Amino acid sequence: MALKNNAKLKYSDEELMAKLAIDADTLKRFKEIREATMKEAAGRLNSRNKKIKVLGISGSARDELGMAQEKSNSEELLNKCLEYCQVLGAEIELLPLRRYDIKPCQACYSTANTHCHFYCSCYPKDTPQSDDMSNIIYDKILAADIIIFATPVNNFKISSLLATFIDRCISLDGSLPPANLKTPKDKALNITHTKFVEMTASNDIPGSGFLRRFSGKVAGIIVTGHEEGAALAISSLFMTLNHFGMLFPPFSNMYAMSSVCLSTYQDKPLVVSNCYSEEVKLLAENLMTATELLRHNKKINWKTEASAN
Repeated sequence: MALKNNAKLKYSDEELMAKLAIDADTLKRFKEIREATMKEAAGRLNSRNKKIKVLGISGSARDELGMAQEKSNSEELLNKCLEYCQVLGAEIELLPLRRYDIKPCQACYSTANTHCHFYCSCYPKDTPQSDDMSNIIYDKILAADIIIFATPVNNFKISSLLATFIDRCISLDGSLPPANLKTPKDKALNITHTKFVEMTASNDIPGSGFLRRFSGKVAGIIVTGHEEGAALAISSLFMTLNHFGMLFPPFSNMYAMSSVCLSTYQDKPLVVSNCYSEEVKLLAENLMTATELLRHNKKINWKTEASAN
């Protein structure tokens, strides 16, 4: 049975080795990962940057130098929101996903919870197989206090760039280091490691099970579109990011669109108008306020089932 809310390890080493059919070296490795993850969790909870760091994720494929020969509406609003966060004292960074090499998720998590690793073992960091998600973007996400996601509506959903990015974020949502560094995709071992986590994790000890690295970060959403797909895009993002453990303050999302009665070439003057510029300022203020509240309450540790992901 899982440890649940008991803060103590319920099983002796001998019991764990017998129940999991593993030797002492394998158990030692499982426990090393557990200790390292608990240390990572403690460091994350105790860290307080001098400045709030805001990362803006732009899921638009468009810019004035591309085939569309026009700036992205959603990115323009995102930039305005970031600029106002900077006015409020934050350190800001824009991350246009179109400029990065992000390979598709291989869905290793579907095999076993611990078949998916952090850092991603499908595209290992600083190797010939790696991509910008492993080498660059994961670390930017870890450093951020606030993440603002901006996307156009593409066929009633978020953009394909943002969808690929979100899929790859699964490595941050609970994944652990590989049990076998030389053979990280050892299926049988990873299934056994998952069982170990289920038996030893505690909801009261951060990092004793699966570590939700988005937990405690504040999220905002900006969506632009020309039809009712904005609500669908926001809803899908909200559910995913909320289950990642991100905090949404009141009024933390906005959508900007023209009228369906107008042709799309008439969108931009309306979408990037002063009306929406004022709304992104309010979004920035709400995100900064929520982050300040979190910083002043160091006891906050959002609870999740640590033995499941």
